[in-house]
Formats: sequence, C-alpha cells, structure tokens
Amino acid sequence: MMIPSDRDPRQDVRLLATSKGPLVLLFYDGFDRKAVPGYGGAVYSHAHRLARYTYRTARRVQPWTGFYTQFRSLAKCLGQYGCAVKVNDFALAMKHPAYPIGISGFPTVLDKTVELRNPRIFGPGDFGYPDSANAVANDARNRILTLSCDWITEYYRPYSGEKVMSWPVGIDVTAWPDLSACPKTHDVLVYDKIRWNVRAEQSRVLEPILRRLRHQNLSYHVLRYGEHPLTEYRQKLKTSRSMIFLCEHETQGLACQEAMASNVPVLAWDEGVLVDPLQRRFAQPNLVVSSVPYFDDRCGERFKSVDFECQFDLFWQRLPGYRPREYVKERLSMISAAKSYLAAYVSLLPHAHQ
Repeated sequence: MMIPSDRDPRQDVRLLATSKGPLVLLFYDGFDRKAVPGYGGAVYSHAHRLARYTYRTARRVQPWTGFYTQFRSLAKCLGQYGCAVKVNDFALAMKHPAYPIGISGFPTVLDKTVELRNPRIFGPGDFGYPDSANAVANDARNRILTLSCDWITEYYRPYSGEKVMSWPVGIDVTAWPDLSACPKTHDVLVYDKIRWNVRAEQSRVLEPILRRLRHQNLSYHVLRYGEHPLTEYRQKLKTSRSMIFLCEHETQGLACQEAMASNVPVLAWDEGVLVDPLQRRFAQPNLVVSSVPYFDDRCGERFKSVDFECQFDLFWQRLPGYRPREYVKERLSMISAAKSYLAAYVSLLPHAHQ
C-alpha cells in the first residue's frame, strides 16, 4: 500500500483537534504495557510497566521488548510532529467509532480491542505468521498492516494483499548523538545477535572474527543481544571506532541503526538467506532478506561469512570516510516516520464527521 505524503497530514480538517494538536489514538498490549479499559486499567498497566522495568533493569537486561521500543518511538515521533497522542483510551475510541486507531504490540492487542469498531492500523507489532495474518487482514476494521521494511512486506503480501505497508520507526538522533569525536579506547564493538543454532553459528561466524581481530592486535568489546543494559550499549558505542553487527536477518534492526545514528560505522553480516524455520514455511522461493534493510555506502560494508577477511580489510581501510549518521538523518528521521504514519492514519478517516 502506498500512502500519499506530499501534503501535510496535520492539516486534515477531519482530524479531531485538541489544544496540543490533532488527536491520534494508539493502543498497545504486550509484556511491557497492558491495554485495559478505564482508570483502574490505566493504573494497573502503569504499575505493571514500572515493576517490569525495575525488575529487568536490576537484572541488567534490556528493560523493554522490541515491539514496545518501536511503539514508544511511534508515540514520541507523533508527539514531536505536533500530535496529541492518547494511549489505550477506550472511552474516547468508543465515543468516536468511525475515528481511526493504531494498534500495536503482540497479537493479544486484537483480543483487547475486539469491542472497538474503529478502523485501524496494526503495527508496529506481531499479527502472526502469514496464515494468521491472512485472518487479520480479512477483518474489515484492519485497513493497514505496517511492516518494518520492504523484504518483510513482500513476504506477507501474498497472504495479506495490498493492506501491507512498509513503515520503519524513526531513530531519535537527539537521543543518539554523534559520538565520532569521543575518545576511543576500543577498535571494534562486536554486537552478537545470532538467533538460530547459536552455539554452532557463534563457532562458525563469531569466533573467526574475534581471531582475526586479535591477529591484527585490534581491541574489541563483545555484547550479546538481550544480555546488557542500554547504558552499557551506549557507553561501548561511545568508546568504539566501529561495530561488527551479527544477525541472520532483521526487519529493521534498531540497535544497528542506533549505532549508525551515533556515527559508528558498521560492518554487517548479511547472507541474504531466510533462516527462521517457521517463517520459511511461508516464504516465496525468490525472497531476498537482509540483516541491514536500511543501509548504504555511507554506513559501512556488508559481508558474507566466506568473504569476511577481504570485506573487513576494505571496511577498515575506508573507516574514516563513512557517514552513517547522515544516512539515518536522511532516511530514518523521527519527523519522516511521523509524517508517513499520520498520512496512513488520515487515509482511514471518513469523508466527513457525523
């Protein structure tokens, strides 16, 4: 689905106006936040969110799921764009049943919002594997299903038709400032997000990389996805000249893009092969995937396991000339994300208020 974006969607007179700007209704349900109606539901959701954040922070692991991180980015970019965002406001949605809503998070959000008749955008979130997504797409209320990049959109298109739309969340370059001028104590940050056959793939992919770095007397950190607090990631980005990103495939890859926003050049393992055995059941034979779906020559280089040596040499030779932050500001800004989402949201409005 292509949504026109040449006009300013904030100016659409059909949007409900508030003192803070045009109204956007969002709903989220998942591990981090619960979609429960009423004041009591809001109190419960806040207490649950705070308890989970405190517990996970104390354990020094990532406090939020990827979906909640994306949802927070969505709400933040809409706020920066001048919208008034209401989250899990069931009463307001029921008062205006023809007004669009955005639903996000895990598939439970469908059950939690089943009583709402509003037309909706689903995403960022999980609407299931393609067989389940087909049922979601067949619900007339679900007008648009957002997916984070073109390859995953094409993966779902045979099952969900023209309702699918590529929409990446924005990267906040204020929250992720340029770190290129900071003193560097390490040459490489190795970010290990290998997800399938982990031990075997770490032996096949990660360990030869570390041997090569040691052979060249290059200093490095290794971070394992999900096993570090965000503060540690920020600190290691600050002290690293570059990053090697290891993941079989990504639909967006926020950690990698946060490094790019910080102006840390990236060498990305990118085989172009779908590995997830559950996803492969539904994949078209010619589907090409990527671990860095948002990337160009300014960001760094890609490599396959068989050509790591020569690609690393090229990457290291070109290191001073990369400008990944420039790419992020151009392609993944918060404002561009907000504008494209709001344009899609506006497309669901009725022709006139009743």
